[in-house]
Amino acid sequence: MSDSVRRGTDRASRLARAAALSGISGKVCPADLATRLLEAIIESGDRVTIEGDNQKQADFLASALAKVDPARVHDLHMVQSVLALPDHLAVFERGIANRLDFSFAGPQSRKLAELVATNAVRIGAIHTYLELYARMLVDLTPQVALVVADKADREGNLYTGPNTEDTPTITEATAFRGGVVVAQVNEVVDRLPRVDIPGDWVDVVVPSPKPYLIDPLFTRDPAKIRNENVLMAMMAITAVYEPYQVQRLNHGIGYATAAIELMLPTFAAQRGLKGKIARHFVLNPHPTLIPAIEAGFVDSVYCFGSELGMERYVSNRADIFPVGADGNLRSNRALAQVAGQYACDLFVGATLQIDAQGNSSTATKGRITGFGGAPNMGADPRGRRHDSPAWLRAGQEAGESLRGRKLVVQMVQTHQPNGAPSFVERLDAFDLAASAGFALPPVMIHGDDVTHVVTERGVANLLRCRSMQEREAALRAVAGDTEFGRRQSPETSDALRRRGIVMFPSDLGIDVSSATRDRLAAQTIDDLVTASGGLYVPPAKFRPATVPAVEIRS
Repeated sequence: MSDSVRRGTDRASRLARAAALSGISGKVCPADLATRLLEAIIESGDRVTIEGDNQKQADFLASALAKVDPARVHDLHMVQSVLALPDHLAVFERGIANRLDFSFAGPQSRKLAELVATNAVRIGAIHTYLELYARMLVDLTPQVALVVADKADREGNLYTGPNTEDTPTITEATAFRGGVVVAQVNEVVDRLPRVDIPGDWVDVVVPSPKPYLIDPLFTRDPAKIRNENVLMAMMAITAVYEPYQVQRLNHGIGYATAAIELMLPTFAAQRGLKGKIARHFVLNPHPTLIPAIEAGFVDSVYCFGSELGMERYVSNRADIFPVGADGNLRSNRALAQVAGQYACDLFVGATLQIDAQGNSSTATKGRITGFGGAPNMGADPRGRRHDSPAWLRAGQEAGESLRGRKLVVQMVQTHQPNGAPSFVERLDAFDLAASAGFALPPVMIHGDDVTHVVTERGVANLLRCRSMQEREAALRAVAGDTEFGRRQSPETSDALRRRGIVMFPSDLGIDVSSATRDRLAAQTIDDLVTASGGLYVPPAKFRPATVPAVEIRS
């Protein structure tokens, strides 16, 4: 039976089985019936999605699904953006599911690699976020979606609070193709602050015994930023942000980009760059962005999601963030990915490995980490047609005559924290492709999309390279004391420096000894709290003893 016929004939029967469970009242299902509910509405062979992105997790529903009887529900095809919880893989270990299409595995990357090696998981593809959402609308539409929100009313209307993220995309894809949508919520109330998802898109609401899990993934403690990060940030501002007049951008979540954010009010301001660079961000509410916002550097921030502890600060800066009449952020992961691809002139990210062609990957030996949104943000979108100074200059440097170029910068130290070299002759992703049966190696960002690579050694401007040999030489020049870097003579690197393809700190007028932590606008979490006027409330794992715990209520 085709998917379309199946959806048209069995949605009513699924909901009828759910309604027959004793204890369900209207659309509200008690938490203790969650597993029985899922056994009633999910059929073997279904495509099922569990909401779980970089931050918020439908963790209670994930746990309930992992407890269903494999004799009743099996051979599920999981279609989900992020595998973050042990329960996300328990469904494969217990034989409830056997197929997977996903974007990012994060903390479950090593376990996922083990399950793939034993054939407990068959991976269809590792997607970018936008790819996966798009396929949910086309050929991977879920029969059942398990989503998460802050509050619901008894009609099933949902209020997501600041973390709307991918809830609308998943819900709409399922609800408008005859699927069943179940929402885990923190509480059921009589009146919502606002309606983010209309009730006729939602079939069942399950109040969770405890608030949904949310991880402060985008918080970086300034105390952990090292002098090497400061040096790299100084070079990035001098070699990229300033000459290209970058005003619209997206940052990754590493310490190098956190250093850039904390040096906008200091180093960048000293260079007269206020109002000229870094005005419009597509970014979660990074706490390390607070000093730049308060210094008047930032005009706007559009968000994928929120960040734990930033709720009060964001609500008080409705001039910067998309805040509704209820005082809470409205985020949207899919729309932010689109904005990052088409409305940003610069993406700055990091990686685990870069090869001689500039290809990068976070898939290494024994780990299937996935991509998340990096390939969307770190790609040169061929559909873009509007110009900007940064886009035009990048295109001109690349020799383009009919289009500009998006700036895609990889900031990576020559060695990873575990001592492994970041630059390699051949990505581990090629071996992973062979062992996992992928048609192509899982490359995160392709080398021909990368415009600059910044290390503590220097900057490689790949836009100015006119051959693969020049690109490889530029990468070796900034690879430092690695086997990859040592394979090139200093004379070759010096020749690239004379042509402006490679820039060391001295070429940029930067004294390495001046690259110290005292250039940061905030050097501790406590400094960020002070900069926010006491509105930022750090999560417990970041909270200094001097900052009291404050309960945040939506």
